[in-house]
Amino acid sequence: MSAGVSASARRTADALLERYGRTYAAEAGIRMRDTPQPLYQLLVLSHLLSARIRAPVAVAAARALSGHGMRTPRRMADATWQQRVDALGEGGYRRYDERTSTQLGEGAELVLDLWKGDLRRLRAEADGDGEALRAGLRRVPGIGPAGADIFVREVQGLWPEAGFHVGAKGLQGAERVGLPVSDARLAEVARDRDPAVFAAALVRAALDKESAGTVREAARARK
Repeated sequence: MSAGVSASARRTADALLERYGRTYAAEAGIRMRDTPQPLYQLLVLSHLLSARIRAPVAVAAARALSGHGMRTPRRMADATWQQRVDALGEGGYRRYDERTSTQLGEGAELVLDLWKGDLRRLRAEADGDGEALRAGLRRVPGIGPAGADIFVREVQGLWPEAGFHVGAKGLQGAERVGLPVSDARLAEVARDRDPAVFAAALVRAALDKESAGTVREAARARK
């Protein structure tokens, strides 16, 4: 970490990562690499996570879709609407399953049409511009600002040109555990760490009402 980061912040970061240090992609069984299949799987996961539904349900639904072979835009597009609904339901994603099935099918077709099934083409189009990358992601049905932010947050270890990013929920987590509440200052705290893991840990802290006490207590124990 940077010499400008306080010892207290370092201890808090260590405690945060020990308790919450796992990306949502990893939880969903996605082995992130800069190749078409895991990038598409992350896009689907980002779509599911962006709905008003509990994160574990979204992760379970992503695993179910993958388990039924819908790991590429071609396989997603070729699946029937009912097959997608059934896979979503298997993961417990029932509140939005019908609309989401339609969006997943339409989104897969768009990814095939615009980027030949390879989201690295979108990365090349954005040419290092984080806002252009987000705008491209928002062209996909079902991917709004929240979904685009989730994708960028989880992919930043592979696509660093978009800049360090924890999102609004990550900033809430930082405030809860007593870390700086700005991307720039958090980037210093996260230096030499996997930025996607650190950002996901902050989001998990925001979602866990007990995080403030548990992380701070663990940080104090590290003195």
